[in-house]
Amino acid sequence: MPVTEVIPAIETDDRQIGRRLNWLRAGVLGANDGIVSVASLVVGVAGATTSTSALATAGIAGLVGGAISMALGEYVSVSSQRDSERALIARERHDLATRPDAELATLALLYRRRGLSASTADTVARELTAHDALAAHLEVKLHMDADDLVSPGHAALSSAVSFTFGALLPLLAILLPPAGLRVPITFAAVLVALALTGSLSAHIGGSGKRRATLRLVGGGLLALLATWLIGSLLGTTGIV
Repeated sequence: MPVTEVIPAIETDDRQIGRRLNWLRAGVLGANDGIVSVASLVVGVAGATTSTSALATAGIAGLVGGAISMALGEYVSVSSQRDSERALIARERHDLATRPDAELATLALLYRRRGLSASTADTVARELTAHDALAAHLEVKLHMDADDLVSPGHAALSSAVSFTFGALLPLLAILLPPAGLRVPITFAAVLVALALTGSLSAHIGGSGKRRATLRLVGGGLLALLATWLIGSLLGTTGIV
């Protein structure tokens, strides 16, 4: 396979791997949000009351509301990104149609900046332009593929699913044990889950696992303690 075909193929694979890692990282973060938000909610309620129905109502409401909120937020965010990508593609099409010679010269220049000689860069630019001018310019200029744009629907679904799975852990941990063990078991389950997600997110991002794990566990513990104390104060003062 010619070098001019091998390099774009490798870069396309790299972009696809990077996108998969981004989705995986988003899934881990969505699960973490589900764990922390619903755990804080049910622990706060548990501090005020031992009513199983109250805990179930609060937990399920937090799970459903949080999943929908996450999905909507992700949908809006990724839709904006996709709109921007489409605008860039439209602009590139316009430039290729209105000033093809200038665009060809720009493409050759970009290949020279990548280390190719002037003659080789000119040959590569001409051959890729003849094959698919838009794809060549999008790949070199913007690191984009017109057939591989982000999907708002996929992002929203992934976010909602990951949040739901994360939220199920504290919900089950608070509902299944006996009343006297609900809070400590939920604390333990949540902190272990946060340690695992912190380690996994650090592994995906290539950063230090210890710091990421401690940061996540510490933040989760703070949230649990704060909501449990508030719930306990409200319960003992008779406000709720």
